[in-house]
Amino acid sequence: MHTHAMVRVGVDENLAPQLLVDFPREAAIVRIPRRPSAILEVDFWILVFARKDARETFARLRGVKVVQSMMAGVDWIRPWLPKEIVLCDGRGIRDISASEWVLTAILTSLKRVPRYRDLQLRQEWKGQASVSDDFLNEAGVQVGQYQILGEDLAGKTVLIVGYGSIGAAIETRLKPFGAKILRLARNPRKEPEIVAVTNLHRLLPQADIVVLIVPLTPETRGLVGAAEISLMKHGGLLVNAARGPVVVTEALIEALEQHRIRAVLDVTDPEPLPAAHALWSAPNCMITPHVGSSTPEFIHRAFRFGAEQERRFLTGEELKNIVTKAGY
Repeated sequence: MHTHAMVRVGVDENLAPQLLVDFPREAAIVRIPRRPSAILEVDFWILVFARKDARETFARLRGVKVVQSMMAGVDWIRPWLPKEIVLCDGRGIRDISASEWVLTAILTSLKRVPRYRDLQLRQEWKGQASVSDDFLNEAGVQVGQYQILGEDLAGKTVLIVGYGSIGAAIETRLKPFGAKILRLARNPRKEPEIVAVTNLHRLLPQADIVVLIVPLTPETRGLVGAAEISLMKHGGLLVNAARGPVVVTEALIEALEQHRIRAVLDVTDPEPLPAAHALWSAPNCMITPHVGSSTPEFIHRAFRFGAEQERRFLTGEELKNIVTKAGY
């Protein structure tokens, strides 16, 4: 029990004070400089974003018992954090922002928004029967009517790979659009029906849209490569909201350049994506720079959760979101 003792909470030196209003009064806030030179005593260290310098900072801290990451994925922390320190992830905090990004990604791609934006920048009015698109196969009465306009989400099958709390939030947002949902996760469940990720090859050909929202673990690295992409429907949409290395970049570029699939990526491998990389100019590919769940509202949710974790730590209650050997 840690009752009523002061607990030293380490936060970034630039953190806005209003984010700390919910913390219990027993929490002594320790502001950690970006480049700490002195040794700092911290019991409970809060990391909001993935930081390249986190490992060096950790080397300057003493007494750390808990590391609370606000990211859903903790693959960037695990290699250097000693096993005896409790690591908690940000499961649940990013559900709203990440799922809204995924919904936007799907609709943006189906409605051809990037294409029309490119035409706008060239001041070209081209809709009906004027711009070729590789993925709308004309047949029957609409021959000659449309070249590109867009497609409906209604009736599309969306395969969510890595169905956790963000996956459930994505489904909630897709439901009103009349999409059909297939769910894959490490552990199968009955309600709602979630099948084991070993069924990926069986389900890929059924999906119009494949959403990746898995954590990066040894099992998920390279999960989607040439074999998996070849199983997708022609013109299928791949949405990567997970981590860049979950997809084999070379296989993705090849499929995009051959006009076999479309993609919307919030993450890439390598990341950040260097200038002149082939992904930048790959056809039918939209990229956002790993911003999918970074919103002002997310920050407030993160620190309310941090304050709750802090209270649990003080009273000796079990912490939420403890990362297990599986990596989440």
